[in-house]
Amino acid sequence: MSTNIFVLGLTDIQRKELETVRGADQLSFHGLLDYETLVEPDEYVFDDLLDACRRELDDFPGSVDGIIAHWDFPTSVLAPILAAERNIPSPSLRSIVATEHKYWSRLAQKESVPECVPQFNSFDPFDDNALDSIDLEFPFWVKPVKSHSSQLGFEIRNEQEFADALVEIREKIGLVGNAFDEVLRRVDLPDEIGRSSGTTCLAEQVVSGIQAAPEGTMFQGQFNVHGVFDMRKDAAGHSFERLDYPASTVPEEVQARMIDITERYLRHVGFDNGCFNSEFMWDEENDKLWLIEINTRISQSHSELFAKVDGSSNHEVAIDIALGREPRMPHRQGESVVAAKCIIPRYEDGIVTSVPSEADIARLRERIPGALVCIDVAPGDRLADLPNQDAYRYELGTMYIGADSVEQLGQRYREGLEALPFTFDPAPENR
Repeated sequence: MSTNIFVLGLTDIQRKELETVRGADQLSFHGLLDYETLVEPDEYVFDDLLDACRRELDDFPGSVDGIIAHWDFPTSVLAPILAAERNIPSPSLRSIVATEHKYWSRLAQKESVPECVPQFNSFDPFDDNALDSIDLEFPFWVKPVKSHSSQLGFEIRNEQEFADALVEIREKIGLVGNAFDEVLRRVDLPDEIGRSSGTTCLAEQVVSGIQAAPEGTMFQGQFNVHGVFDMRKDAAGHSFERLDYPASTVPEEVQARMIDITERYLRHVGFDNGCFNSEFMWDEENDKLWLIEINTRISQSHSELFAKVDGSSNHEVAIDIALGREPRMPHRQGESVVAAKCIIPRYEDGIVTSVPSEADIARLRERIPGALVCIDVAPGDRLADLPNQDAYRYELGTMYIGADSVEQLGQRYREGLEALPFTFDPAPENR
């Protein structure tokens, strides 16, 4: 009898990655709701999604043996609720929400790892005097306590930019914030958090440095890291252009400090029986570490890279934990020495008129063996209307590539961008 694993928002790419895990032939993978329902919408009703998941699981004729998720909210919160209802190993909902709520997480970081926490304030974006409650000098970042990726995140350099950001935040913050409020009502909140809502915002000190990200697991109190990634930003410094594995821009001693900070924080919030990835900046000149955020799940951006370098995707550890087994990952058993997820970017709005053909992608794969290309736009799409984009650029797609060295990785990224042709018409207001 097969073991049934349910994956929230399962995609075709993820299904292929799942096939790389050891013992995959003894596992049956099932989608739980679909990507279009869980990831693409601009707005959610959380309780409706939860009820829909329950119905799918209740109607399944076999056993429900594991539930995993590696997308951001709402899947990251649906999974622990559903797992708890079926006695499947999972982190507590409170530890997940304490980490996903950006203000609550900063307060918990200040208690547990104060040496690496930027200055921050919370504020109500609907307060006409909101700027008065921010005790930071320009420039600073503003962001909702919960949003998709980097949506509604802005670097603020003056009062006018703050006012302009508030206009967009007020218009869109409720799309995710209202659903997050549904989740907050399920958790015993600290007094300081209980006075705010899912439509509260955070202002943070601007920090800089080399960015890296450890990923690992906590299982029955045992903490482990199975990989560290470089997070390389584009020339503008606002958006990521590449995730490289394994990390090479930060010394191992600094990586060890990142790992120690992550463990101290996770134990502080009571996180157990789950996966995580954390993001740091290292100010090399001052040897100062800054904690950016911690995510309580495996990263889907890392999955193909683990498969290329280590021989199995990070789904392996997520499955192990969901089944109550000690998590294990192979090490350096893949075909590549290094690998990267590379963004195909565009920095201005436009209407897509053509995208790379199957023949274009096939020619690229001949030049770069094992390359995987995912195109996320289609002719007729307006870039400004794409879901889940950050404030500074649009993502046309991604490339996953392997190489024998970091230098070759960079060269292959440049070759890939040149080999994948897109064309655009101007957006209507720019005609």
